[in-house]
Amino acid sequence: MLGLKLPTDPRWVNIVEKNIDDILIDHAYCEQKAASTAISLIVSFPEYTELVEEMISLSREEMGHFKMVHDRIVARGRTLGRDRKDEYVVALLKFFPKGGSRTSQLVHRLLYAALIEARSCERFRLLSEQLKDKELANFYKSLMISEAGHYTLFLKFARYYGHRDEVDEKWQNLLEFEAHIMKDLGKSLTIHG
Repeated sequence: MLGLKLPTDPRWVNIVEKNIDDILIDHAYCEQKAASTAISLIVSFPEYTELVEEMISLSREEMGHFKMVHDRIVARGRTLGRDRKDEYVVALLKFFPKGGSRTSQLVHRLLYAALIEARSCERFRLLSEQLKDKELANFYKSLMISEAGHYTLFLKFARYYGHRDEVDEKWQNLLEFEAHIMKDLGKSLTIHG
């Protein structure tokens, strides 16, 4: 369903289990950045009423997820700590050229967001199926369902605002690019890396 060209190596879950506190901190920042992305789309493209309405709801939902992850961090006796650069996202954002028409910029941002949500969904599925901590596994299962909805929402808007054939071609090319990025990742203490 997600269309990812390279699945996560299942051994990534072993890294997570040995470093769950670090993963939770990274995950909290991922949720905060997802909320920021939704707000940024509102600020950058206020004339797209349907998009604005959905991004309002999404930013609230993502901040709710941030709180749920933050609550788990605090319950484990940890603090949020400093944000770390997300190497996955930094690499991904190099794919589309800068500039272009306003519509192209919007479509590119929506496709990036869709792919980040798709990869998060795939990672959360792995965690929900393989974590030994069943409470945490169930938590990730519920988030996986949300991430799938977010992925389809962003892809739907990209196809709505852009030309469908062109958007689908860009999406497939972005998926291929992302697969190359993922070959070098999957060994770090991050949700995407």
